[in-house]
Amino acid sequence: MHHRLSKVLLALPPAAYLVVFFAVPSLLMLLASFRYPGEYGGLAPWYYIDDGQLSLDLTTENWLRLVESTIYLGLLLKSLGFALLTTLICALMAYPLALTIARSPKRHRDLLLLLVILPFWSNFLVRIYAWMIIFSPQGALSEGLNAVTGLLGLEPVNLMFSSTAVIVCLVYVHLPFMILPLYANLEKHDPALLDAAQDLGANARQRFWKITWPLSLPGIYAGGVLVFIPSLGIFAIPDLLGGTNGIMIGNVIKQQFVEARDWPFGSVLSLVLTAITLMLVAIAGRFGRPKGTANG
Repeated sequence: MHHRLSKVLLALPPAAYLVVFFAVPSLLMLLASFRYPGEYGGLAPWYYIDDGQLSLDLTTENWLRLVESTIYLGLLLKSLGFALLTTLICALMAYPLALTIARSPKRHRDLLLLLVILPFWSNFLVRIYAWMIIFSPQGALSEGLNAVTGLLGLEPVNLMFSSTAVIVCLVYVHLPFMILPLYANLEKHDPALLDAAQDLGANARQRFWKITWPLSLPGIYAGGVLVFIPSLGIFAIPDLLGGTNGIMIGNVIKQQFVEARDWPFGSVLSLVLTAITLMLVAIAGRFGRPKGTANG
């Protein structure tokens, strides 16, 4: 009984946090998604009184608008593609780096990890503006690239306001979120397993694919979620670097709340994004669970 009470007390603060800052706002957005937009923005009253009778003023038009329009579904699929590509690139770049850090001498690991998290010491927008300078038509990168394309007789390339600029910056911003979980996983691997496999005649490639890779999958799943979810809903990078070519679903949500002032439809898009996020977290939790962990 005392052990069960301790569990409840330990779980109460995070559960209360989730209820207050996730469940309640999600419920409010769900209710808002069935209301009409206000005449001057925001939300219209959800009820009216006619001849002393209370009547609800709710609608499903916002959800039908999402289903009937191919524009928003297309943007959602595009955003999913951008987030998936960002996650794959981050995984390909982060794995060898995380493995190198995990297998480096202990006296060097702190410095290497410090270099990984060093970009977090500067403001997010400052880093994005730096990429705007790099990708600008007058920048050294664009001028050098266009000089090469000119010699080859090709059309000039505009890196700014393109999907390429968005993907590059998404990878740059989220790469540490893939490296750190991978390092935390790889650093815990028992070297005796690799030594035993080597004694049994396994070469380096076999040791990696039979031992290191399967044991590192929970780190990949965790890093994938940490990269995919924020990449899916981000709006600052597409706003500053993507232009009309790099617009994502996060930009549309921001436009609905801030510019169009259509809060009900913005709530619909936000709920769809939240549902996708929860589904991905559930999948990552299912496949990221170490083998041999008992259910329940």
